[in-house]
Amino acid sequence: MKFKIFLSVLLSTLILFSNMALSASPKTLVFSAIPDQDETRLKQRFGDIAKYLEKQLGVPVKYVPVKSYAAVVTAFRNNQIQLAWFGGLSGVQARLKVPGSQAIAQGVEDPKFHTYIIANHSTGLKASDEFPKGVAGKTFTFGSKGSTSGRLMPQYYIEKNMGDKVDNVFKRVGFSGNHSKTIALVQSGAYEVGAVNFKVWEKEVEEGKVDTSKVSLIWKTPAYPDYQWTIRGDVDKEFGEGFSNKVKAALIGLKDPDLLGRFPRSGFIEAKNSDFDPILETAKSIGIID
Repeated sequence: MKFKIFLSVLLSTLILFSNMALSASPKTLVFSAIPDQDETRLKQRFGDIAKYLEKQLGVPVKYVPVKSYAAVVTAFRNNQIQLAWFGGLSGVQARLKVPGSQAIAQGVEDPKFHTYIIANHSTGLKASDEFPKGVAGKTFTFGSKGSTSGRLMPQYYIEKNMGDKVDNVFKRVGFSGNHSKTIALVQSGAYEVGAVNFKVWEKEVEEGKVDTSKVSLIWKTPAYPDYQWTIRGDVDKEFGEGFSNKVKAALIGLKDPDLLGRFPRSGFIEAKNSDFDPILETAKSIGIID
């Protein structure tokens, strides 16, 4: 009988300490990012960002990769992630779905972002300051359907300059899924023309991944706001008062040239929701957002 009582007390004690340990363990901040480049590069970039944030914030931080732009927005809405590196459009969509969420940081280059229109040399299209109306009748690939630089802004400027919907301007329209694939498809001739994030283009040219004897830049859009870090509005409740400001400070305080070079950005600066009002209005104007 005494042995049974001892076991009962021991079991109760173990359960008590186990529950105490669980309640004392810090919550994990989970974040993700739009899959705008190949998965291997993203895992390396954001895996190291997770380590950096964990050190700065004093809580476990985990990066979770996703397969599509829509999946990042859905994960943010469902609180499966609390922080995300969004493009302009996906950030606007996410904040509309999660009231109270805030854009907190953006790259130094992001307030004045550009899309490059690139063309296979077989088209005979040349670089020009004027919109290249010779793209009419060609095959054309955007990036992801949810991309700001790979779809929203190029579609807006194409339709504005051509006075018609993209499906009527081009012989065939496709969606590559990400900027790296867009470059590869236009370079190979699978598509004659495409729209690509200017930072991805410049980075891949610099790294020797683009054969400029086969594909080249023919036009650059006017500047627009794009990428940003957005955080859910309920993180202070979950992680403690002032936590969102700590995350913002950590991102803006990131100075490691290797980490910054992988974005690639020269640094991060403060962002706010209203910075992306032009993206919301553009998305409404072409029917992507009601």
